[in-house]
Amino acid sequence: MSVPAPRDAYGTHVLADLGGIAADMLRDPAALEAILLNAAKAAGATVLSAHFHHFGGEHGVTGVVLLAESHVTIHTWPEHRFAALDIFMCGKARAEDAVAQIARELKAEARNVRTCERGVVPPR
Repeated sequence: MSVPAPRDAYGTHVLADLGGIAADMLRDPAALEAILLNAAKAAGATVLSAHFHHFGGEHGVTGVVLLAESHVTIHTWPEHRFAALDIFMCGKARAEDAVAQIARELKAEARNVRTCERGVVPPR
């Protein structure tokens, strides 16, 4: 079995854990949708659609923004003042810029960001 040659990455995949966010913000699907849509556009991505679901009462929100360049997702836990982001963007879109803008708009007090270039095959 042959191994493909190394190549440039197809895209950047960022996982971000954001903490210290106001619980009421993490329960507001409309506000979260606006924040993620604005961040995707500011990062140079093309928005195709979005869907956000609030689990009711004091519970959190799960949301996805579908992009021509891939996706932005958020899952929130208001009781822990925590949000998990998953952002994958290819082409000229800038996933790291989207994360930074979302963290700013949510006024996150803490963040743990992990970035992975997707599509790179390491040499054997």
